[in-house]
Amino acid sequence: MRRRKLRVLVLVHEELVPPKDVRGFDLTQVEWKMEFDVIETLHLMGHVVEVVGLRNDLTVLDRALKRFHPDVLFNLLEDFYDIAVNDQNWVSYLELLLIPYTGCNPRGLLLSRDKALSKKVLAYEGVPVPGFAVFQRGEPVEVSDGLSFPAIVKSLVLDGSVGISQASVVSTEAKLEERVRFVHETIGSDAICEEFIEGRELYVGVLGNERLKTFPVWELHFRKRPRTTRLIATDKVKWSDRYQSQVGVRTDEAFLEEGEAKKVQGLARKVYRLLGLSGYARIDFRMGPDGKAYFIEANPNPQLAYGEDFAESAEKAGISYESLVQSILNLALARRWE
Repeated sequence: MRRRKLRVLVLVHEELVPPKDVRGFDLTQVEWKMEFDVIETLHLMGHVVEVVGLRNDLTVLDRALKRFHPDVLFNLLEDFYDIAVNDQNWVSYLELLLIPYTGCNPRGLLLSRDKALSKKVLAYEGVPVPGFAVFQRGEPVEVSDGLSFPAIVKSLVLDGSVGISQASVVSTEAKLEERVRFVHETIGSDAICEEFIEGRELYVGVLGNERLKTFPVWELHFRKRPRTTRLIATDKVKWSDRYQSQVGVRTDEAFLEEGEAKKVQGLARKVYRLLGLSGYARIDFRMGPDGKAYFIEANPNPQLAYGEDFAESAEKAGISYESLVQSILNLALARRWE
């Protein structure tokens, strides 16, 4: 099947624009690996590609649009002006341009960004969620009777495991208050405290707008986990090569009972639709010893680097990295404007 050649403008953070000459770099370790993988793949597929680095100046984008006249924007920005919650506002600007762009729409970003809001929407629709409470900055930390221990404390709005460590799992009101203060003062956001589901950490990649494709259920493992270490995706688990080696972090297809994988995939599709997501996303669950999967959070526009969880699970589903990038472009061009 002949592929249509597109003019693709790739939008990246200005500090993550890959250099023109990558000789001498270890491309498995560079900070701009995802950006390089996507850009290089677009080139190899025969598309006409230009890259624009952005931080807080929209005139940079406006000049690139007038100069390049793209068919589609490949959006790899995760924030604007270094503020994570600006992702929905940034994408709203792209909506106003009436140019197709990859990834999630503003409403989906808004609903999924706030971990409490997403859980309220989903609990109303019957999706299992852990019990939780929100602690706002400047307000006293008062533990409600409905919150049971152990519990996990994290930022209400930041993703990427920011601020999550083994100390995030607490078993007493005193430790909960201490960790909430940490989130307020060190992370600088409101905090959410959720009932901690002892068990398995599962991820499901979803691709699509109206018609959805789910990838195989993926699972986080520690091959050398000390008994005192809980199986959670901490900041070090995600970003420290040394710690990953130390505890033997790996992710691969989950071995589930017959029918369990389909149930989890079906739940991921339900979450995706209820939160109004589009393009592509990763939905995170915790599965308890009873086999019940609880929604933890939705991650629109997840890490897209070759070899990372989303691309690896797509590969397991028979979708090569090149086909995945092309599918994301096709979904941008096909999305219904409302």
